[in-house]
Amino acid sequence: MGGPRRSPHRRHRNRTTTTLNPFAPSSPPDNRGIRRFRGVGRRTMANLNTAIDSAFWDQNISTPQTLDGTARSVPGEPFPIDGSRASRAHRIQQLSLLREGFPLGIIPSLAPASDKKLGSFSLHSLLLSPSSSDWWLGLVGQFRPKKLISDIRAEITNAEEWDLQVVKDTAKHIIDKSLYSIGMWAQFALGSSSSLLLSTERQGDKNGFRNKLTFVHPLEEHDVTLEAAWPELFVDHKGRYWDVPESISFDVSSLVPDSGLRYRFGLHSNRGQPRAVNDADGDAPPALMPGLCSKAAVSYKMSRDFWRQKEGEDDGTTNTEDDDFDVPSYDERLKEPHAAISGIIGGSFAAWITGRDKRRSPISADLFSSVCYTFQKGQFRKYYRDLTRVDARVDICSASALAKRVFQTLTRSSADAADDSLWSPRLKLIFMQQVAGPIVFRVDSQFQVGAGKYGARMEDVMLSLNYSLRLLESGKVVAWYSPKRKEGMIEVRVLEF
Repeated sequence: MGGPRRSPHRRHRNRTTTTLNPFAPSSPPDNRGIRRFRGVGRRTMANLNTAIDSAFWDQNISTPQTLDGTARSVPGEPFPIDGSRASRAHRIQQLSLLREGFPLGIIPSLAPASDKKLGSFSLHSLLLSPSSSDWWLGLVGQFRPKKLISDIRAEITNAEEWDLQVVKDTAKHIIDKSLYSIGMWAQFALGSSSSLLLSTERQGDKNGFRNKLTFVHPLEEHDVTLEAAWPELFVDHKGRYWDVPESISFDVSSLVPDSGLRYRFGLHSNRGQPRAVNDADGDAPPALMPGLCSKAAVSYKMSRDFWRQKEGEDDGTTNTEDDDFDVPSYDERLKEPHAAISGIIGGSFAAWITGRDKRRSPISADLFSSVCYTFQKGQFRKYYRDLTRVDARVDICSASALAKRVFQTLTRSSADAADDSLWSPRLKLIFMQQVAGPIVFRVDSQFQVGAGKYGARMEDVMLSLNYSLRLLESGKVVAWYSPKRKEGMIEVRVLEF
C-alpha cells in the first residue's frame, strides 16, 4: 500500500490520470461525481459544502451496513461530521485498490447485524471484475464468520463420536445463507461524458434485494443527476437507520467552487412507509415520509488566510550526483502550513407537492451557515512531526429554529421539543496528527451547544487512521470506527483533506 517508504519522483513528473476502468493496475478510483470537485485546491478546510448538501437527498454517509458502503443522511437534519461523509469513489472501485494491500484481497469491517448471532465482524472480497474501456462489472462477496465458528464448535463439542453424520451436520452450517451476502455493480459510459451505474445486492440475513440506479450527465458548469433506489437506506443524526421502500431524486447542481456562489435545485419522491433497521426506536423522520417534494438551495462560500507558507520551488528536493529528485508531500492538499478562517451562508426552499404530513410544513424556507477556523503546522513531507492540524467549526443548520428558541427564552414561553435537534448550534472539532510517514491519526467530534449539564453535549465522535498514497497525490486509505453506531470500515478517499 503506497509503495516503499521513500518513493522519489522526478521533478516535472506527469500527473496520474483516471479512466472509466477502475480495475486497471495502479489506476486511481474514477467517479464522474469527482468532477464537481475539480482541482486539488490550496485553500483546504473542513467541508463547508456539507451545509448545502444536507438540504438534499444525495449526501452519502459511510457505513458497512450495505455492500455499497453508503447510506443517505436525512435531509434537513443537523449536519453530519466531516469524517462520516462517504468517499467519492464507488465502493467497488475502492475494493479493487484495497485488495492489493490485504492478504488474499480480503477486507474486514464491523457492522451490527439484524441477527446478533451473526456478530458485527465481516469480511469483504472482490470476486469478479471484467471491464473494458467504456464499461466495467464487479461482483463483491461478504462473509460473517462468527455464527459459523460458534455452530461448528457446538456441533463438535456435542458429538459423542466423530462419524459421517457429524461431517454432514457440520457442512450444513457452512452453506447457511445467512452468513453470506453478495452484490453486483455495473457502470456504462453513455457518449463522451454521461455514465450509468446499476447495482444490486442481497444481504444474507435479510429478505429481498437492494437495488440502485444512478445516471450522471455533466454539463459545462453543472451536473445533472438522476438517482433511484429500491429500497434506500437513510441514517439520521441519532445514528438510527431507516429503509424507505422507494426513493427517486432528480438534481441539478452547479460545480463546487473553492469560493463563491453555488446553487442546487431538484425533485424528490418517497414511496412507502419508512421501516426501522436493526430495531431502531422512535418515529421515522418526517422528511422520509411518502410524498413528492421540490427543493432549491443557494449558498455563498468565502475564505481568508491569516498566514500561509507557500511551497517553494526547491522544497522537498533531494540532490544526487546524477539528477535532482522531488520528494513531494504525502498529500497535495496538506502541503502548506497556514491559518485561515472560512465561512458559508445560504438558504433553502422546499415545497411538498404531494404527501403533506402533519409533522412537516407544506412550504418552508430557512437559512443556514457555518464558520470554520483552521490551523495547520507542517508540510506533511517528513517522516515525523511534520503535520498537526486543527479545524474548529460552528454550524447553524436552521436559523428559524434558533430564532424561535431565542424568542421563547426571552419571553419565557414553553419550548417546542420537536425543534430541539435543529435550534442548537453544533461545534465540530477535527484534530489530525502525523504518527509516522504517511500515517495520520484523526479525531472528528461534534458537540451540541446549549444542551447538557455543562452547556454542551458530545453528540458524535469518529476515530480514524489515515494512510496517504503519494501515487494518487491526494488520496488515502482510511480505517475508521464510530462508537455511536458501533461500526467501522476501511475505505479509499480521494481529493479530501
